Amino acid sequence: MAKVSMIEREKKRQRLVAKYAGKRAKLKALAKDEDLPMEERFKARLKLAKLPRNSAPNRLRNRCLITGRPRSYYRKLKMSRIALRDLASHGEIPGMVKSSW
Repeated sequence: MAKVSMIEREKKRQRLVAKYAGKRAKLKALAKDEDLPMEERFKARLKLAKLPRNSAPNRLRNRCLITGRPRSYYRKLKMSRIALRDLASHGEIPGMVKSSW
């Protein structure tokens, strides 16, 4: 089980990314627009830099929904391998059985 503070920090980052997504996309489009003068593009870059760091999508870390574990995360299932195996062992995932040989 991950620390509660780390899980909450990640939730806060997700909220910030969602909040600033539109503003960030608009500023990035302005900064990349070759038709605009260099000064306007530079101002857009400065405004982009003033946004909170945690509002950038690359700061997000995939975490297991059940345990909060950051590593060995399956994107399709949104859980870690350990949580997946535990649920499968208890028979809570239909059609999945633990293999043994």
